[in-house]
Amino acid sequence: MEYRQLGRSGLKVSVLSLGTMTFGGQGKFAKTGQTDTETAKRQIGLCLDAGINLFDTADVYSGGLSEEILGKALGEKRHDVLVASKARFPMGEGPNDRGSSRHHIIRACEASLKRLGTDYLDLYQLHQWDGQTPLDETLRALDDLVSSGKVRYIGVSNFSAWHIMKTLGVAEASHYIRPVSQQIHYTLQAREAEYELLPVSHDQGLGVLVWSPLAGGLLSGKYRRDQAKPEGTRHLADWGEPPIRDETALYDIVDVLVEIAESRGVSAAQVALAWLISRPVVSSVIVGARSEEQLKDNLQAADLTLNAHEIQRLDHVSQPPLIYPYWHQAWTASDRLSAADLSLIAPYLKK
Repeated sequence: MEYRQLGRSGLKVSVLSLGTMTFGGQGKFAKTGQTDTETAKRQIGLCLDAGINLFDTADVYSGGLSEEILGKALGEKRHDVLVASKARFPMGEGPNDRGSSRHHIIRACEASLKRLGTDYLDLYQLHQWDGQTPLDETLRALDDLVSSGKVRYIGVSNFSAWHIMKTLGVAEASHYIRPVSQQIHYTLQAREAEYELLPVSHDQGLGVLVWSPLAGGLLSGKYRRDQAKPEGTRHLADWGEPPIRDETALYDIVDVLVEIAESRGVSAAQVALAWLISRPVVSSVIVGARSEEQLKDNLQAADLTLNAHEIQRLDHVSQPPLIYPYWHQAWTASDRLSAADLSLIAPYLKK
């Protein structure tokens, strides 16, 4: 297992980490999986054997049950690994049971610690942007959580690039704790993060954690063009997250994934994960599985290195259009672009 620096922090994380949204299976999260404590223990054992050191959860997953199961399943191993959680979404019916206010963030963190059975979180992340709470209020609360020893590092998730820059600016101006990472959705099927989120990470030294790297299973190779959907799975039209805007383009990507996988004797899922691991500034790819068989397969991606030709094929079939102002920069500013600029624009420049 390879370990990478998480942004500008001194923390090292495994290139694969375990997401626990499948733990619990309560409410709307039942459709993602229903992993109980005993199954979670076995999955965590597989991860530890493979070298994974980061486990990601959130208070909203199954109404806190995911955190409870993760804490019980880790047991005495908790201090040998890194535990990340998130807060922002509703955890009750009251007007202050959501968002990134000082009231909610501190209360949510203390509740997560209790459910996890630990006295600190290695990484605490704002699960989504809150445009109604002043950032200095949020960051002061997070700074206090770090000062009190309840949190080691902070991060953000699902922010836009301007949200991130505003957060970093307020943190610097007020001398508050600075986020070390962002958790984002990024796959061969959904490469929008390349427009601004990955360049801002490159420029500002933020680590990148990738959620739903197989697009909810769409890139696993189980969904093929003109074939019946696998038993027990959702239909593309009902998927919702991530949105499928071009089904033909999706299957074009899957075709290449399957071709490369068959030539290598591995699964399409492993190829999709290996492509993500190869991307610049990606720190860790968060995998989750309904079954031990799926998890074992995903873990093998850490040992799969794609060659330049394979990466080129995947890049080509999935490359998004260069939108404004980036196409204009490619045409008129290529003589003075930074490394962060080129992380997006370089593949589009004429040779």
